[in-house]
Amino acid sequence: MFVVTGTDDESWEKARTGTKRQIAFYGSTPGYRGVLEQHGWGDIGDEMNKLSKQGEWVAMGDLVTDEMLDTFAVVAAPDALAAGILARWGGTVDRIAFDAPYEHDSTLWPAVIADLKRQA
Repeated sequence: MFVVTGTDDESWEKARTGTKRQIAFYGSTPGYRGVLEQHGWGDIGDEMNKLSKQGEWVAMGDLVTDEMLDTFAVVAAPDALAAGILARWGGTVDRIAFDAPYEHDSTLWPAVIADLKRQA
């Protein structure tokens, strides 16, 4: 699952930007167009695909709106991340892997995992 979190403005921006770029990478793949289409974003997927063929990776990420980010990622402060994950995925999955495609403080994750175990 995509996870967006941070402890200050800079880390939040890195998280948002990195995750939007990762979502755009997936969205540029024709096989994922159906997922975007389900949300009314099929045309954006077509544009991402076109940009990917031009090597315009940053521009692709710029096409991902905050609404799209919130749809595909759990966006929460570190101390609220476990609750956000459980609200989104609790009762549906029994294993997860975080996708944090951005520079981040790796010391955040043990506390999030402990929160997940405690709240699950």
